[in-house]
Amino acid sequence: MSLSAPASLAPAALHRLRDETLDPEQLSAYNLYITAGPAGLRLGVADARRNKFLVLEEYAAPEAGLSYAQQLETLAAEHDLLGRSGWHRVRLAVHNRAFTLLPAALFRPGDEATYLGLHHALSPEHESVHAYAHGGLDIVSVFAADRELTDWFGRAYPAGRLVHRTSALLQGVVQQSEASGASRIYLSIGPGQLTVLVMQGKQPRLCNVYPFSTPEDLIYYIILVMQELQLDPDQDPVVIWGDLMHDSELFTILRKYIRHLRFGNRPFDLAYSYRLNDLFEYRYFELFALHLCE
Repeated sequence: MSLSAPASLAPAALHRLRDETLDPEQLSAYNLYITAGPAGLRLGVADARRNKFLVLEEYAAPEAGLSYAQQLETLAAEHDLLGRSGWHRVRLAVHNRAFTLLPAALFRPGDEATYLGLHHALSPEHESVHAYAHGGLDIVSVFAADRELTDWFGRAYPAGRLVHRTSALLQGVVQQSEASGASRIYLSIGPGQLTVLVMQGKQPRLCNVYPFSTPEDLIYYIILVMQELQLDPDQDPVVIWGDLMHDSELFTILRKYIRHLRFGNRPFDLAYSYRLNDLFEYRYFELFALHLCE
């Protein structure tokens, strides 16, 4: 069943970057990646053989009262790539606080709602529950997603894979982590949401999403996590990705309390079209890291 959405819902692109080598008539040679969350809607296309990102598009989050499913369906009706079949691989990452990570040995298929129910009051009418196994980490991510969104995705891409945005972050950080060593803290900051990932070598010690409305809220959660895990803001390095600028109030307060703070890099071992050169390296990390999610 098609969603009812007037043409006026079609969003204008905030960024629309495309390499001229992309061939829309050869979709089987490319992967399509989509992220949907508070930061908005983002699309990426990568050449599957060359592991190279050729397209990045960004759209504002839907206006109040509208859904991502409506936005995606309306955009797909006018877009030359979105909604088309024949891709080599398709991944959609959702961003919310309704997720948990489990040791793979404790996970039993069919019990996803029970696991998630320990952390989140599930609304079966409006949410569906999904699981994603992290290959090589012996971890399973269990998460909820908007049912209208997942229904659209299932119709548009029956063979596509749903993941939680933290899974993309985790896969990207694992790629850049050393096999052994001291605990490291990684941050991903978006509109009103802070994702904190603490790694011991290539294994996560903590992964959580915190809501914030002020810079003081933001630094409170970061310092709280560091204290709980015996990390020192004056000594331990902190790596940051996300939607903030060097001269923003958020970055200013972070530098005030954390001595060794640096912006993160894009995922390694991938290539990026020159069309993306003007973008800050620390932005769109989770979109790019979807390429690392099997």
